Amino acid sequence: MEPVLSRIYLDHAATTPMRPEAMAAVADGMARWANPSSPHAEGRAARAALEDARKRIAKALDWPHHVILTSGASESAALALKGRPSLGVAAVEHDAVLRAAERPITLNVDDRGIVAPSQTTQTIALQSANSETGVLQDRPTGLWIADCSQTAGKLPLPDADLIIVSAHKLGGPPGIGALLVRDLGLLDPTGGQERGYRGGTENLPGALGFATALEAPRDWFAGMADLRAKLDEAILTGGGEIVAHHAPRIPTIASYRMPGISSAAQLIRLDMAGFAVSAGSACSSGSMRPSHVLAAMGYSAQAAAEVVRVSFGWTTTAEDVAKFAEAWTRIATDIRRAA
Repeated sequence: MEPVLSRIYLDHAATTPMRPEAMAAVADGMARWANPSSPHAEGRAARAALEDARKRIAKALDWPHHVILTSGASESAALALKGRPSLGVAAVEHDAVLRAAERPITLNVDDRGIVAPSQTTQTIALQSANSETGVLQDRPTGLWIADCSQTAGKLPLPDADLIIVSAHKLGGPPGIGALLVRDLGLLDPTGGQERGYRGGTENLPGALGFATALEAPRDWFAGMADLRAKLDEAILTGGGEIVAHHAPRIPTIASYRMPGISSAAQLIRLDMAGFAVSAGSACSSGSMRPSHVLAAMGYSAQAAAEVVRVSFGWTTTAEDVAKFAEAWTRIATDIRRAA
């Protein structure tokens, strides 16, 4: 039985705890809430605050073009992919992108999870970093719809035409995101708010929290590569495998296989020991269904079912990572001895 630790959260790829300054900004927005589309003085004040938040989001992301505020990455993906049949979609894309794509052309990946340049199409949906493995993709040719949910606020934005961003992945509130648009001519207006490209009452408190989270210090990210390298070494020493070990990966996400031990068993033992991690993306880990990402990379169903994901964020410390490495090694040793 593992000793119970104070809880250590290492599931930031699913969602990152809100930054306190973002919480304060949301509370401020709630206190002065009015519908930004209303013509009265309160509505006009809310509109001014909303547009200021939009400018702050664009500035923090160094994006000189258009920002359409949405309810999150899933809605941003739906807006970006709507009306694009025969769209090239990488086999490792997030479930939200796969669901939104209309009659997609699947682009295969190699065993590192990378799309070959020869497979590009006129328009392609390709994430900047995979949410399960952390694998970074190169810029494709043609019109690029980039899911930057895992990289925005951490790495510079790629040179893409449409970019999907989610606030809760970077310390902002849930229920708010953005579609960054280089040219509005790439979208079909459908009426409603956001210049007619998205319907629904604008989420002023969420936008204020989003902007504030992006403006928060990002110096924490600089140390993540060293922490991940130390964890990688510990996993290998303990008899584990690193998914996409030799691919370029964002330092905040890693997937590890414990051969012969199911991810379900690992998650239970790790949770009891005080660690919050996951198996695959949040969308698939709840059902424990096989990862389509690992399957696309050539993993067998059995091997894929032995993988857990560890992801870092602004609250992660060196002590957190060291304790996880120790617990992972102890669990692997104990289970193997029992077997």
